[in-house]
Amino acid sequence: MLLLADALAAFREILTPPFRAALLKVLGLTLLLLVGAVALLDHGLLLLVAVHAAWLSTLLGIVAGLGLLVGSVFLVAPVSSVVAGFFIDDLAEHVERDLDPLSPPGRPLRILPALVLSVRFGALQLGVTVLALLLLLVPGVNAVAFLGANAYLLGRQYYEFVALRHLSPADAETLRRRHSGRIVLAGLVMAAVVSVPVLNLLTPLFATAFMVRVFKRLPEVAADPARFRAWDGGRREL
Repeated sequence: MLLLADALAAFREILTPPFRAALLKVLGLTLLLLVGAVALLDHGLLLLVAVHAAWLSTLLGIVAGLGLLVGSVFLVAPVSSVVAGFFIDDLAEHVERDLDPLSPPGRPLRILPALVLSVRFGALQLGVTVLALLLLLVPGVNAVAFLGANAYLLGRQYYEFVALRHLSPADAETLRRRHSGRIVLAGLVMAAVVSVPVLNLLTPLFATAFMVRVFKRLPEVAADPARFRAWDGGRREL
């Protein structure tokens, strides 16, 4: 029930002005990247295929364009996740201040580690999407595989985004292993959002607001919040 309450609170939070502003930036940059990629691929395909008949060249251009358009639909979620990585720290800080205005927020991630996490997650999410498409011919299996894989990946990825603001990588991993079941369940909630077209564009924003709340409820964090305000570079006894 606590996970459900946190999920509803996260959905309410993404309607606030800071999240709406981030959503517009994420969608704008995602659309720009996809349009640019589709245009380059379309142009490249036409250059590779030399067709002398004008009507056949036009037909191939239309077919290639439609194929790339359909493919871009499946790329929207992974690409938006990578783009959102540039804004997740600011959003996490906003949520932390909302939940506990009197305590300082966590330490922002450095740009390179944040970018690596975002790109890694985007690639994994794309791989899961492709795998689910390949399993479409196996009734029931594709849905289970898609939800299960995304539950693990989303839960782990957004946990890392949040936990690394407060813990060293080693300590974050120790805490994740200790509460892996809870984190996967949180990932399952995120996977349900990812599976809904259009709504999946909100996944990075929702997942950030949701996972901050999940992290704050972990027993070690809830028992002594002061120890988890920001990582000071040292190890903690977990």
